[in-house]
Amino acid sequence: MRTRRKQADVPAPEHAWNEVVPGLWMGGHEFRGRSGKVEFAVVRDEFDLVQTLLRLPGHGPDAGVEHHVWPIPDGPLDGTQLAGVIRLAQAACDALDGGRRVLVRCYHGYNRSGLVVAHALVRRGHSADEAIRLIRSRRSPWALHNELFVEYLQAGLPTARLLEELAE
Repeated sequence: MRTRRKQADVPAPEHAWNEVVPGLWMGGHEFRGRSGKVEFAVVRDEFDLVQTLLRLPGHGPDAGVEHHVWPIPDGPLDGTQLAGVIRLAQAACDALDGGRRVLVRCYHGYNRSGLVVAHALVRRGHSADEAIRLIRSRRSPWALHNELFVEYLQAGLPTARLLEELAE
């Protein structure tokens, strides 16, 4: 399964990860470092829970850190993939409720991680539009530039899941 498409016009983020709300971080596997060159973002033990939507070898986290892996494409998702996103958002909320630090990551930390983080924020009382604005202000204006993911969020992920399952 192809999980990432190359987009030359999308810049690497300035930081490996950014805190969206207290305890909930969003990031990727590479970022533009202080030198201006692209560097790998490697997670060690900075977080209590790491959720990975695109797994690349050698990017962590360390052994002993809870790690959920759910590879999804940066494109149309089927009902099973959307169900996984919903489960990851619930797990992130549960971890936050327990005072744990959570990182949700994908390649750049823009779209797939944004979908999970936004749904977690919706579960915590934000509207979809508020969640999207918050993510873009804290992570990058490039966050959630995948218009389909924005549509999923505005429809509500459970609704989007049901519609995708009916279409299958």
